[in-house]
Amino acid sequence: MDLNPPAGENYANPQICFFHVVFKAAALAFYMLSAFFVDSFVIIFVVTVLLSALDFWVVKNVSGRILVGLRWWNEINEDGESVWKFECLDQESLARMNKKDSWLFWWTLYLTAVVWIFFGIFSLIRFQADYVLAVGVCLILSIANIVGFTKCRKDAKKQLQAFATQNLTSRLSSTIQSAFTVI
Repeated sequence: MDLNPPAGENYANPQICFFHVVFKAAALAFYMLSAFFVDSFVIIFVVTVLLSALDFWVVKNVSGRILVGLRWWNEINEDGESVWKFECLDQESLARMNKKDSWLFWWTLYLTAVVWIFFGIFSLIRFQADYVLAVGVCLILSIANIVGFTKCRKDAKKQLQAFATQNLTSRLSSTIQSAFTVI
């Protein structure tokens, strides 16, 4: 993953990028600034978790599909086992994905989790167990998206390698076959 955004390239989906960032920023900002304006922990907890849940949903169902071409979900099969499901665009479409959109997607995904961890440590140091609970819920939602999209990206790479191997084997087989038919 590149540390700097691609130079000279504009965002292909600025509205999606905006909403990808705005719910993360809203949850973090509300959590950080709410103590100055709100006396009730319940309100702080509910609004922060609601904003974080909206962020989770937007990332999982909208920005992940549009900005990086990936989608994941988890199902429980008949045996009661958890099964991860992954979807990605075809390789041609993935190759056309905007690099700046992708950069923004991945960096904000990871950076948000880091900030929630920082808030959690700060709450532990201040012995605020209730705030640790709020941060924990938000961190779990953030990490769920990180795990889901990371697994999805690895699965997409694995599918690409399998496709390339199958394509190469098929071409090699047809080349060998055509060489023997000439003889």
